[in-house]
Amino acid sequence: MLYSLSTPFSNFDFPYPTVMSFDHSSPETVLVIEPGERPLWGELSDLLHYRDLLYFLVRREVTVRYKQTFLGVFWAVLQPLATMVVFSIFLGRFARMPSDGIPYPVFAYLGLLPWGYFSGSVQRCSASLVGNANLLSKVYFPRVLIPLSAILAALVDFLIAGVVLIFIMLAYGMVPAASSLLFLPLTAVTAVLALGLGMWLAALNVQYRDIQHATPFLIQIWMFATPIVYPGSIVPERYRLIYELNPMVGVIEGFRSAALGEPLNWSSLAIALASGVVLLIAGFWQFRLMDRTFADLV
Repeated sequence: MLYSLSTPFSNFDFPYPTVMSFDHSSPETVLVIEPGERPLWGELSDLLHYRDLLYFLVRREVTVRYKQTFLGVFWAVLQPLATMVVFSIFLGRFARMPSDGIPYPVFAYLGLLPWGYFSGSVQRCSASLVGNANLLSKVYFPRVLIPLSAILAALVDFLIAGVVLIFIMLAYGMVPAASSLLFLPLTAVTAVLALGLGMWLAALNVQYRDIQHATPFLIQIWMFATPIVYPGSIVPERYRLIYELNPMVGVIEGFRSAALGEPLNWSSLAIALASGVVLLIAGFWQFRLMDRTFADLV
């Protein structure tokens, strides 16, 4: 960006360290102000500084999602509930899909609940930057707040759908086990996975709009590679390690085990946590690498 020397520097609020130099190739002497390297700790501290903006973005995301809708927040329940009914009829009753001795509707809903949060978060997150193009081009703020707000806003749907799980289990004479408290760390792992992948896709979607078309397709394929409508026990033991490299395998099975009071598969959960950390680092790195071009490309 070029600014005339007559412009007082006090009028500028630079979000990044700046490199200033004179450009003598122009007929008029101008001062060239370019962004320098911003330390990582500085960007992380901005998240705390802009926490009020994060709250506003999350609130706006939730409000816009249900504004002027007839069913309102019931949409958060309708999708997993309707999907559970369809799977229970065609897979549970007609196809006799095994469910490890659990009533199939409970089995399916315990898989659809965390999967719905993960898939919905990734899709909202990947489209978040393009959807906030006007905001990106007008004012500075940590751009990572936009995909982060999409992840946090999706928690509202997850919590509402989670309440329905209690009633479904009670209807089949089942009571959520005390280990259901593990839903909290399991949800955190799911959020980390979704945020890491979502930031990476959101950054790429700014430059390559094919991402917004490919993401739903890839999510659909990923769903059938995850034990949602079938138990992971049907996977042959010789393929089990490869199968568990899918981080959502550990998450889905962890939710089922926690709700039913069964032992958790700690090895698959460790893979899920490690994958989440790797995805978060890679997603943040990609996001940070392309951050300065968002306003120009979006």
